Amino acid sequence: MKHSKKTWVEEIEVHIGELVDTVNKLIRECNVRRLIIKTTDGRFLLEIPLTAGIVTGSVIAVLAPALAALGAITAILTRVKIQIVREEEEGEKKKDKKKSSNKSK
Repeated sequence: MKHSKKTWVEEIEVHIGELVDTVNKLIRECNVRRLIIKTTDGRFLLEIPLTAGIVTGSVIAVLAPALAALGAITAILTRVKIQIVREEEEGEKKKDKKKSSNKSK
């Protein structure tokens, strides 16, 4: 059976002191496929593409250049926007909802 994938985008604004921690947290989420860092007025700063197969332990080695760029960004700005591109199988959300409704019974 072939599953279709659903892609959606959300945007959050964070204080620059929280940028690296927020990016690290998002990288560890299994459905995040791309992070786009922008200024608060929407100017592009950095894009971090993520693949589904990255093992959490190797994330730092693979993304070291992007994380170094984040460090440089923190020296210049006070707030940034993070655009988060997520992807999941169509059936995943329904399964998760069923599990949580069963736990509440």
